[in-house]
Amino acid sequence: MATRSAEHASDAHLHAPEAVVVRFAGDSGDGMQLTGGQFTLSTALAGNDLATFPDFPAEIRAPQGTLFGVSAFQINFGSQEVTTAGDAPDVLVAMNPAALKVNVAALKPGGLVIADSGEFDKRNLDKAKYAANPLEDGSLAQWEVMAFDISALTLEAVKPFGLGNKEALRCKNMWTLGLALWMFDRDRKPLVDWLTAKFARSPELAQANIAALNAGHAYGETAELAGPLRKLHLDPVPSEPGLYRTITGAEAVALGLVAGARLAGLELFFGGYPITPASAVLHHLVKVKEFGVTTFQAEDEIAAICAAIGASYAGQLGVTSSSGPGLALKGEAMGLAIMTELPLVIVNSQRGGPSTGLPTKTEQSDLYQAVYGRNGDAPLPVIAACSPADAFECAIEACRIATQFMTPVILLTDGYIGNASEPWKVPDPATFASFPVRFLEESNNPEGPEGKVLPFRRDERGVRPWIRPGTPGLMHRIGGIEKAIDTGNIDYAPDVHQAQTDARRAKVEAVAAAVPPQDVALGEPSGRLAVVGWGSTFGPIHQAVRRARRRGLDVSHIHVRHVWPLPRNLAELLGGFAQVLVPEMNTGQFKTVLRDRFLIDAVPLSKTSGQPFAIAEIEAAIATFFDAIPGNEGGEVTVNDTQLPAPEIERP
Repeated sequence: MATRSAEHASDAHLHAPEAVVVRFAGDSGDGMQLTGGQFTLSTALAGNDLATFPDFPAEIRAPQGTLFGVSAFQINFGSQEVTTAGDAPDVLVAMNPAALKVNVAALKPGGLVIADSGEFDKRNLDKAKYAANPLEDGSLAQWEVMAFDISALTLEAVKPFGLGNKEALRCKNMWTLGLALWMFDRDRKPLVDWLTAKFARSPELAQANIAALNAGHAYGETAELAGPLRKLHLDPVPSEPGLYRTITGAEAVALGLVAGARLAGLELFFGGYPITPASAVLHHLVKVKEFGVTTFQAEDEIAAICAAIGASYAGQLGVTSSSGPGLALKGEAMGLAIMTELPLVIVNSQRGGPSTGLPTKTEQSDLYQAVYGRNGDAPLPVIAACSPADAFECAIEACRIATQFMTPVILLTDGYIGNASEPWKVPDPATFASFPVRFLEESNNPEGPEGKVLPFRRDERGVRPWIRPGTPGLMHRIGGIEKAIDTGNIDYAPDVHQAQTDARRAKVEAVAAAVPPQDVALGEPSGRLAVVGWGSTFGPIHQAVRRARRRGLDVSHIHVRHVWPLPRNLAELLGGFAQVLVPEMNTGQFKTVLRDRFLIDAVPLSKTSGQPFAIAEIEAAIATFFDAIPGNEGGEVTVNDTQLPAPEIERP
């Protein structure tokens, strides 16, 4: 088996790799996401570090066996720190010809293909646009190939349970999972327990799936197989003692929102409308209602955010979520929350656009919309999570800023963060500082006429008080029309609008003084090149910079969490580098923000394919900034033993 790690290349014939990348691929009805999820669970229980990347089609149910119906799940796991789902897979499990055709080009030279030969009939080959059977025509010669009739082997394994042919073949993914568990020395018991619980009401289905799982495991253990198929053990990654679990970005956001509301001493109200990939946040919040969470699935995006604003007006923490198209629909209501100066958290799980775009693919193309995308001058803070686990702390931070500064806050994740999973050390709640909300309980204008309240009188940070409706003596007017200073009475005189616009802007800019200064994620605080990222590009940037530094290149990694307002020391920090490279999954939006704020001529590295950056892509881009790299004077870079041309990147 080819065992070159996606994180660190190594010679498989000399020693076991530090990490392995496996991709499961099949028809969207083959259960590849389920297979990948359960293999992830077994990998986490084995103590390996891991990162995953579910990749599925936008069609709800594409025609079976077609190229656009292929679903895949990639996992990178090993005995070292893993920060990405890996570049090229070491192992590709292809359940049909279409899965092979769509994914085999990504496989490393010398990698292993495991294919279900039972699916490679003429009908399926035609659907996948194969003129000949690739398992027989020599076109896969650069890879190791193990093809056997998984379909027939599964049918044989589940025959005693009397299932129909269709139901029996649904157990194929468990047979494949059993083989994978044997290959990587995984314990089957947790999966057996899971199947027993999942099919508690249909014990015959549980037993059939368990039989298929055991049969796949036994096949690897007992069959006379030559070549690459052999057991491989990866040691657990060294880790601090504590309670660990795997977590997706959507789960982390949901748990972080609950934790943030508790730290603020508030009930949480979530108003949402289903949209891929944001729907999972609502799904997870529904499960934690015992923590003071109210969930509401509205009839549309506008109703969802307006309900959340109403909850904040009533004294709860209003939260809503969506993806790019839905965020556009919420734009006017965001302006209402800015004008009324009420706390609100808006989670945007970005996907490829514009319009419907790429519903199940990832992108970072909503940054302009988040920072600038409302009518009028309507600034609000924007925070970006860099990984599934980081989304937990970012959600808490969004709640803190929203409640302490009486402002809506946008939390940016994306399809990759939301769907991917990684190990997470469950934090001690005592380590998080609380930020309890103080509602105004009595008039802040005792000398005024009849002691009337001043609902928009600002404190030293420019923040107005939060007044729950029904508080005796504190009745006040609130709405979307411009209002007078302090009193909040309707007033759109020119000087009033100028003053209030300036005040709202100053309040948001003051957030920069209440967040930590920007740090350097890897490398020195000054030097030849800074690679600056935000959001889910953290993993590939970090690994690419780590590799470049091992080669002696003067490069550092800076990753920005607080996208707006930017950290107060960021301009000085970036000024210490001769050049700045900004990789992002859009056409250069954060590069433009840096130019706007700091006049920094950063170099963009853009990708809008719907797929995350590969480490190799960023590593190759870094290499172009250095004139003399040992063994690389010709302008090319060697990545994982593959010679790549220097990428064409836009320079100022």
